[in-house]
Amino acid sequence: MTSLDKPTADGSTTDRSTPDQDAQADKAVTEAALFEAFGGVRGMIETVVPGLLFVTIFTINKNLQVSAIAALAVSLVLVAVRLVRRDTVKHAFSGVFGVAFGVVFAMMTGNAKDFYLPGMLYTLGLALAYIITALAGVPLIGLILGPVFKENLSWRTRNPGRKRAYTKASWAWGLILLGKCAILFPMYWWADTTKFGWVLVALKIPPFLLSVYLTWVFLAKAPPPIDVFAEMEAEERAEKERKAAEAGRHRREA
Repeated sequence: MTSLDKPTADGSTTDRSTPDQDAQADKAVTEAALFEAFGGVRGMIETVVPGLLFVTIFTINKNLQVSAIAALAVSLVLVAVRLVRRDTVKHAFSGVFGVAFGVVFAMMTGNAKDFYLPGMLYTLGLALAYIITALAGVPLIGLILGPVFKENLSWRTRNPGRKRAYTKASWAWGLILLGKCAILFPMYWWADTTKFGWVLVALKIPPFLLSVYLTWVFLAKAPPPIDVFAEMEAEERAEKERKAAEAGRHRREA
């Protein structure tokens, strides 16, 4: 991104922005996009609260049914709050589905640890997806963030610096999530339910924050995204102007 010149009253130009200001603006845009894509603080709270409530209640009374119902109820409340406030519900809904699957698993097996099993399997699958797509040259994090940055898939062929950044970020997500799985899956087999639940809750946020931070670092150093939506709008305006010019020429010739 280059600085823009702004005309002054006497016809001269003054520098409207500096490279440092442009870099800061790019970083701010990247930070805002990541915040939007991954749900921000509120999304993290909605991710943690159901599992935290489940393990807290189970630690106190060892009642699987009460713990599961409480976790599902609080997930539904979080969705209801978003609906009332007319906020985006995708993060809250994904939390409800995850909790619902966990409740079904735990109720079917009678093992409280199975409440966490669907989420663990999802984490493992997501880790593999990040790594496989990075190896295939279509990094998953780019597919997720491309629409957020209004660049869609332009980074694949037109912006190699962005593609490298997305590839690095996908590797970071995949390896961090695999590390998380390497801790949780052995504990699933040998740890008691209470200890396992508290460790799992404790590992909810730190790996996520580390992954988001590394993604921000990689993208902040990458070239700015190509706004394909702005390009399409510019092409549409140019086409309208061309048609208007042709129509005017035909009228003059007539």
